[in-house]
Amino acid sequence: MKLAVVGGGSTYTPELIDGFARLRDTLPVEELVLIDPATERLELIGALARRIFARQDHAGRVTTTTDLDAGVAGADAVLLQLRVGGQAARLQDETWPLECGCVGQETTGAGGLAKALRTVPVVLDIAERVRRASPEAWIIDFTNPVGIVTRALLRAGHRAVGLCNVAIGLQRKFAALLDLAPSDVHLDHVGLNHLTWELGVRRGGPAGEDLLPGLLAAHGEAVASDLRLPRAVLDRLGVVPSYYLRYFYSHDEVVRELGTKPSRAAEVAAMERELLALYADPALDEKPALLAKRGGAFYSEAAVDLAAALLGGGGTDVQVVNTYNNGTLPFLPDDAVIEVQARVRATGGSGPVPLPVPLPVPRLDPLFAGLVAHVTAYEDLALDAALRGGRERVFTALLAHPLIGQYDLAEGLTDRLLAHNKEHLPWA
Repeated sequence: MKLAVVGGGSTYTPELIDGFARLRDTLPVEELVLIDPATERLELIGALARRIFARQDHAGRVTTTTDLDAGVAGADAVLLQLRVGGQAARLQDETWPLECGCVGQETTGAGGLAKALRTVPVVLDIAERVRRASPEAWIIDFTNPVGIVTRALLRAGHRAVGLCNVAIGLQRKFAALLDLAPSDVHLDHVGLNHLTWELGVRRGGPAGEDLLPGLLAAHGEAVASDLRLPRAVLDRLGVVPSYYLRYFYSHDEVVRELGTKPSRAAEVAAMERELLALYADPALDEKPALLAKRGGAFYSEAAVDLAAALLGGGGTDVQVVNTYNNGTLPFLPDDAVIEVQARVRATGGSGPVPLPVPLPVPRLDPLFAGLVAHVTAYEDLALDAALRGGRERVFTALLAHPLIGQYDLAEGLTDRLLAHNKEHLPWA
């Protein structure tokens, strides 16, 4: 089995490597190719990856290359974890929206649109090259904004599934609080990428006992603290929203906070410098503790489980993924991309692609369904702007976003978005 990681020079890659090494019985990787144009970082992380494999007696081979076409040739699956423009672009996404009194964040609001505009064309180019080099390969997208990027990939006919670590992080958190094994905790996880709610926390499987009311009664303070939301909000909603709902439920408070502290991009950039210094130590042969603060907790386990299910390895065939709605949420178009539990089937050879099939979900309350429908409409317009460009399409997408929605704000944000992204948007 050959896996390729596009963006393999990321400082987060050792987390992925650790998962491949520990879970080799679930996903028996024979060759792992790390692909990245940043040669120095790539070689640094490639060397660490080899040491991690050796420490854990993994027989797989780790190679590195800056040649995308060569790296993905013959791959069974290709993982995308790239950031167009790097942390510098992220810093911009988190900064200029604040000038208009709007949240500055890399996947939500105007900053999220900027990231989508930069990212979608690059990802589609990579996907076409993957299709030419390895027509049967699956593309697993961890690149944000996952929902919009996955929708672009699926519309272009690629074998693609979107992946996020929010669900697995909550599953592990709830399992610890309930003193259960993670495999015994099933989430009624419903919504869009970075816009989800846990409508139930079930013991054993989709039909199991719902433990959510008891979880909130006994551990509501701990859960609310992790989400940085008041306990009363969780009690009133009766569900657990993802952390990203804080940008909607406490927008103005978040904007005030962001204006008084260093951006997350600045924090991550400083952390990356420390991590790269650690990775350069030839004695280091495991992921350092500092990496846990980088973000993306449990991404490696989620990636291994998903790749194994897609490729016929071990693990469970039920995963939280981003895939086509296909009637799951009846108020959305079939080709909307939603994030829910789905049954993932292995595939081989040519023919129709068996995309993940969403499991039935509980009815979504109008309080949540309305926001999902609103953001889905924005994502549709955002994808159109990413594919066709044009100032008017950018303005329209911003006007449609529920955190913006006013023409003067949309005008000001459009001007700033285009000014800060000219080098990444040839049409701007």
